[in-house]
Amino acid sequence: MTQLDMHDIQRTIVRGYRLPYACYFFLNIRQNAKGTSAEHVAESNVKARALVMAIGEKVTLAMEHWENKIPADGATTNIAFTYSGLAALGVPEGTLHEMPVEFKQGMKKRAALLGDTGPSDPEHWDEVWRKGNVDMWVSINGISEDAVENRGQWLQDLIDSTDGCVEVVYKQPANALKIDGEFTNKEHFGFSDGIGNPVYDGSGAPNIPGRGKLVDGKWQPLATGEFILGYPDEAGEIPPAPLPHVFARNGTFMVYRKLHQRVKSFKNYLKEQGELYPGGPDLLAAKWAGRWDNGAPLELYPDNKPDLSALSKEELANFNNFRYLPDDADGNRCPLGAHIRRTNPRDAMGFDGKLANRRRVIRRGLPYGDYMPPGSETDDKEHGIIFMTLNASIIRQFEFVQQQWIEYGNDFQLGNDKDVLIGNNNGTGKAVIQGNPPFICAKLPHFVECRGGDYFFIPSMTALRLIANQAVNPL
Repeated sequence: MTQLDMHDIQRTIVRGYRLPYACYFFLNIRQNAKGTSAEHVAESNVKARALVMAIGEKVTLAMEHWENKIPADGATTNIAFTYSGLAALGVPEGTLHEMPVEFKQGMKKRAALLGDTGPSDPEHWDEVWRKGNVDMWVSINGISEDAVENRGQWLQDLIDSTDGCVEVVYKQPANALKIDGEFTNKEHFGFSDGIGNPVYDGSGAPNIPGRGKLVDGKWQPLATGEFILGYPDEAGEIPPAPLPHVFARNGTFMVYRKLHQRVKSFKNYLKEQGELYPGGPDLLAAKWAGRWDNGAPLELYPDNKPDLSALSKEELANFNNFRYLPDDADGNRCPLGAHIRRTNPRDAMGFDGKLANRRRVIRRGLPYGDYMPPGSETDDKEHGIIFMTLNASIIRQFEFVQQQWIEYGNDFQLGNDKDVLIGNNNGTGKAVIQGNPPFICAKLPHFVECRGGDYFFIPSMTALRLIANQAVNPL
């Protein structure tokens, strides 16, 4: 078993917080805030690095996952940087040069590759992402709105102390959806979310069946290096990372995307198609997702949505314990193009799942916007999902899944068909629900629009101190 230094790793890499409130702060480092002279630029850089050091003292560590602790004030803090942020903080060219090309380019320049066209084109993104002036991401999760606000004020006070050398350019609040007075794990379309995050070696998470990889027919944790830099991955290799090794080790890359959900369009299309589908709208929605709206997988419950209160703890714990081969190779239970089958094909492509093991990502994030009761849904208000993934290789993991499995269907014998839920459908696409006869959903609208985002590097505590002290040495 891999032993991780939990004092050196930011907790968000090891475990999500499952706290109902969050706010994501996006900061810009103004290198010429004091003026354009070399002395003023140097002064700005010193103040920015002092800010990084001060934030680092509050960063929530992975060891607090092992001790099951949340700070006394009920809030957590994590920090990450874009490529421009690392450059502005004085990380040397030798280290920056070794960064992956996709990280250096950033999400905006790779929009066409990701399918961010039409309504998701960067020209329609929120202003902060169109400008491209985000250097740092600081996340605060909390047990209450007050806890997040108080920690946010602490952060703002630190930023104010830089005399304008660092400024907040955007704040994104997020929160678990509250339905009938209770927080839930639902997203705005009505599905339970965050069920299938992978388990990897050394994380300390239990080996939950179905959330790792298949080895001789049994479920085992994935290799650490799929998610944390400096450790062997599923190929037995150390993933490419910048020098020096101590700078990259125990860090990872994060994809941040703001995904706006067109809830009214989704509900209307589901009602329209559900009236034609023999199983009705509830089953059709489950066919699109691969799970019923309560999270129960179609592979285990293909005909009727189970009552969760009637299931045993063992049955609930097995919501990920299923395979697609040999019993559902044709997709009659879980369609070939269902969302969960696209994002994690498991063994559907053969080879005991080995083709999928290298494409896994860790999900983080929360919905944003308030819950809309039935009948009050809209397309236009601020509501959606803050979608964040952690992966050792953005191009091999997130970008591959987004390009080849979400926006394209050939690996699933579906040609150009896109994912129903988050694919960039434009009213001319289709989805095939396997059966006898098959059911075809035609003229698919787009239900999700990208409103912006970028790629970030989440450093270890060692790397954070090196950045703050301008002590990164690539030699």
